[in-house]
Amino acid sequence: MLTALAIRNIVLIEALDLSFTDGLGVLTGETGAGKSILLDALGLALGMRAESTLVRSGEAQASVVASFEFDRLPPAIRAVLNEAEVDVEPGEPLLIKRRLKADGGSKAFINDQPVGAALLRELAPHLVELHGQHDDRGLVNPRGHRALVDRYAGADVVAVAQAWAAWRNAVDALELAKGAIAQAAEDRDLLLAHLAELTTLEPQHGEEEQLAQARATMQKGERLTGDLTELAKLWAGSDSALAGLRSAARRLDRIASEHPLLAEALAALDRAVIEASEAETSLERAADALAHDPAALDRIELRLFELRAAARKHHCQVDDLPHKMHDMRDALDGIEHGEAELAALEAAVAVGAADYRARAEALSAQRSAAAAKLDAAVALELAPLKLDAAQFQTSVQQLPEDQWGAGGIDRVEFLISTNPGAPFGPLNKIASGGELSRFILALKVALAEQGGAATVIFDEIDRGVGGAVASAIGERLARLASANGNGGQLLAVTHSPQVAARGTTHYVIAKSSEGTVTRTSVHLLDEAGRQEEIARMLSGAEITAEARAQADRLLERV
Repeated sequence: MLTALAIRNIVLIEALDLSFTDGLGVLTGETGAGKSILLDALGLALGMRAESTLVRSGEAQASVVASFEFDRLPPAIRAVLNEAEVDVEPGEPLLIKRRLKADGGSKAFINDQPVGAALLRELAPHLVELHGQHDDRGLVNPRGHRALVDRYAGADVVAVAQAWAAWRNAVDALELAKGAIAQAAEDRDLLLAHLAELTTLEPQHGEEEQLAQARATMQKGERLTGDLTELAKLWAGSDSALAGLRSAARRLDRIASEHPLLAEALAALDRAVIEASEAETSLERAADALAHDPAALDRIELRLFELRAAARKHHCQVDDLPHKMHDMRDALDGIEHGEAELAALEAAVAVGAADYRARAEALSAQRSAAAAKLDAAVALELAPLKLDAAQFQTSVQQLPEDQWGAGGIDRVEFLISTNPGAPFGPLNKIASGGELSRFILALKVALAEQGGAATVIFDEIDRGVGGAVASAIGERLARLASANGNGGQLLAVTHSPQVAARGTTHYVIAKSSEGTVTRTSVHLLDEAGRQEEIARMLSGAEITAEARAQADRLLERV
């Protein structure tokens, strides 16, 4: 529910603070006083296009702050705010602020959190429902008619949407499987050829590293062969250094007992022989390890070439080749077993289609029954609104199967015929401005318990009518304002005293001039002020005693 509106420097409004309550609030005033400015200011807060012409002449910027009682707003608003990550604590108001600069730039805030104007436009349909003679949104827009009838019918549209999603998911899974099998079948011969090549090659995980290390070792042996041969000569044969050390050790052993120093020399010589023998053993082992076999090296290099060529061919690393073989076998198995999988998926699609069709057809029957009930309810409202020659019809037509969706299988549209025998046509194309507003009112009254925006505004719905019709409009606006479904708040901009008398709160809009400065102001009227304003509406410029008496009678009657 809209609780307050603060306007600064919007066109003729310099500074204005308004508070609103439940029930029917009426706004009256002379033609040209600035009622449309109020609606433009509210529209700015609800995300409409920021026009620099709205900024009051001579001012750098303008602003509008609209306050709503958050706890009484439709649940859909909470979902939108949560999606946008905007926090509003329970018990706090929802404050929407829009600031507009004279150069056309604008900023928007929700509870002091910066947001985009697009978020305001997304929230707007849940906050305020505006109906005017030339409105092309709300009840006039056919895109919303199906949802209105569904709410009126109390239909379980969620179950239908879930059935639709399950069916489409099954269809998508089937198509994906068909595509995969078709692609695999096309590649069958190529898969078989590739798998045969890899099977012959028999790549092993880690094989490339092992081969590379073996090749590197052999290449080192090739480089070190000469050095190892020369070193071997130092240890081999009777003339080698090691043979000389051993001969010296044997001769020294025979005389070592003759003197302690000779014993020490023998011990040192024995150690040298041992170390040299160990060196000889290590050199022999190194020579064996680094033995250069040209044929073996060729085999290793050929194997590496084949493995790396296969990896390039399959766009992977050598170590991934075993996985590639596994994937190829899986693909071939998929071709073999694909028919069984397709049969299961096709069965799931058939079950999903049958479930969706059953639920959607049941929903369609609910819509048709609700449409007949709604048509009868609207028909009861037309005669008092001077539309007794008109007819209202809720058209429920089944869509072609390619247009079915989460919302069901029907197209729903509100149609009217304004003259006997005239064909039915869309609401916004058949009715004139005044008729359209009264059709909307009749429809809103019929749908009152089904909810809508938190605040409903009718802009001059009574234009061009008077007397009994204006009284009927006022009575229905008051009834609509008291309904629970729309939050209990309705605002009406009116020129009709019969409508104004029905208001639970009454605001008068006035324009004043001081020299070259013109201002628009809005005042909440007390009982005496209401009588005087309604009397003015009855009599015109000069308020007569009879006009005041008539105003009293109108106020007493309600």
